Amino acid sequence: MAKIEHVNWPNAPKVWMPYAPAIKVTGGTMVFLAGVNAAPVYHSHPHIPAEFASMPTDMEGQAIATMENLKKSLDAVGATFANVVVANRFLTDLSQQDILNKIWNKYVGENKPTTTTVQVVKLATDPRCLVEINAIAVVD
Repeated sequence: MAKIEHVNWPNAPKVWMPYAPAIKVTGGTMVFLAGVNAAPVYHSHPHIPAEFASMPTDMEGQAIATMENLKKSLDAVGATFANVVVANRFLTDLSQQDILNKIWNKYVGENKPTTTTVQVVKLATDPRCLVEINAIAVVD
C-alpha cells in the first residue's frame, strides 16, 4: 500500500503555499501523466487549430479545463489529486500564476504535490494555450 507523507522543514513558518517542499513515498506504483492543457487531450497530429476553437481564452477558464483534463488522466489510472506527488506547471504569463493557484488549490486541497512553475514563450499544442501541467502520481 502506498503511503504519501508531506514533509515540512523543521520550524517552517505557517504560510499558505500551493506546493509541498518535500514528499516521502513508501510503496505503491509510480504513474507518469503527460502534460495537459485546456485543449482536448485527444486531438489530431499534426495539430488542426479548429479542434481547439472551443478552449476558454482566459487563464481562469483554461486553468479549470486543464485541471479537469488532469483529473480525467488521474481517474483513468485509479488516482485522485491526493496521489499526485510531483507536478510541473508551465505558464505563458507568470503574472497570472495567482489565478492558476486559486484554481489549483480547489482541486488539490491540502494534499499539495511538490511543484515547479515555469514561464514559457508558448506551448506546443496551440498558441492560444496559456497553461500546461504534467504530473507524477503514486497509486496502490
